Amino acid sequence: MATAVLLLANTATPAQKATRTFFNVLLPTGADPWVYKHTDGTYYTTVTTGSDITLRRSATLSGLGGGEKRIIWSPPARGPDSQNLWAPELHYLHRKWYLYFAADDGRNENHRMFVLENDSPDPFQGRFTSKGMICAPRANRWAIDGTVLNLGDKLYFIWSGWEGAANDRQNLYIAPLANPYTLGGPRVEISRPTLPWETIGSPHVNEGPQVVVKGQTINLVYSAGGSWTDDYCLGLLTAGVGSDPLSPSSWKKQNRPAFRSGGDVFGPGHASFVTSPDGREDWIVFHAARFPGSGWTRSVRAQPFTWNSDGTPSFGDPAPPNTPIPLPGGEPPHDRYEAEHQKLAGTARSAKHSRASQGEKVGFLDSPESSVEFSVEVPQAGKYLLAVRFANGTAKGRTASHGISVNGVGSGSIEYPNSGWDNWSNAFRAVDLRMGTNAIRFSKQDGFAELDCLDLVPAK
Repeated sequence: MATAVLLLANTATPAQKATRTFFNVLLPTGADPWVYKHTDGTYYTTVTTGSDITLRRSATLSGLGGGEKRIIWSPPARGPDSQNLWAPELHYLHRKWYLYFAADDGRNENHRMFVLENDSPDPFQGRFTSKGMICAPRANRWAIDGTVLNLGDKLYFIWSGWEGAANDRQNLYIAPLANPYTLGGPRVEISRPTLPWETIGSPHVNEGPQVVVKGQTINLVYSAGGSWTDDYCLGLLTAGVGSDPLSPSSWKKQNRPAFRSGGDVFGPGHASFVTSPDGREDWIVFHAARFPGSGWTRSVRAQPFTWNSDGTPSFGDPAPPNTPIPLPGGEPPHDRYEAEHQKLAGTARSAKHSRASQGEKVGFLDSPESSVEFSVEVPQAGKYLLAVRFANGTAKGRTASHGISVNGVGSGSIEYPNSGWDNWSNAFRAVDLRMGTNAIRFSKQDGFAELDCLDLVPAK
């Protein structure tokens, strides 16, 4: 029996029109996600790249992975902010854009917080210029994960840092801001890891502070436990809006994690918070291990949350990765196309899989002529976002890729980070489609990847 089949003609099944769900991976790889929704409804996001600061933007939350992106700042070749850029955050303060990030000179003990400024109304335009290091007077210590607490006309800076010069513990500190790039007073410790779930691993860690205010409650959500373990989780500190945030006694710590591993999601941490496009839902965006034990090998996820009567967030459990969840309110519906119902060529064939969206996947895209060709239909010409659900278990953790062609014309490629065969994720790509029926072909390129389904939605 021949192993290569030139064409397996499957009967195409129409897309599930008006599918109002998505599979919960916003980015297949990334850590320390920060998402900001601007006054015009645009979503901006940053993640740790280590070597630059890349900004993405999108009209939808679920489409951030395929949004427009741009490197907005590259570090100097040498100096205190030249290497190991971590956890960038974009804020709009005093009608300017400010970008906070941690960096060092190649030595971890020299990690500090830095600030960039851009006065353009559009952060993709203008220029981000360095405002230098932001550090506490008389306490220039190791510092990462800085964020801003905005209370009316007062600004505060909150970050994770060392008490002294030794890497034995990470505490949370707060200080007033005289302006968006200058501290206006000494740092004050408001939390240190003491509880059992905070002291897993060494050093003990409180990091990734993020603020969300509800009514009269300031919620400071932070990450705790060893970030390299599956026990990494989120904790919660609260203070009253009318209290003095510079007083340690104003902050109360919950005894239990606010969000921890569950539902086949491991090590959730470093969250940020945003509302849905219609403004009616609150969403948590966080990173998690791509597979059990993967440590700092992470993907970015999102899910809605609710509120308790005392103004504290109720995150529940992580949404299981193999069950689609409702789209954020106000987002357009997706058209979902199952790979097993499309046109298969070469050695590609469908197979049953319990974690696939309809219990079936397409694999064995092993030969150069192997491909899956999706027949999709759109009501008007324009740019569309493809969200491709894939699995990649290529040996040695290698990234896989498929070549893409649209209506017979090559359109580059799409990459699939490695998470193992049984850990499905999403990869994103924007393509131009004509009105009516279009053929989108995914062809074997580097490594090996299986396809489950494709979600199609207008890019704007």
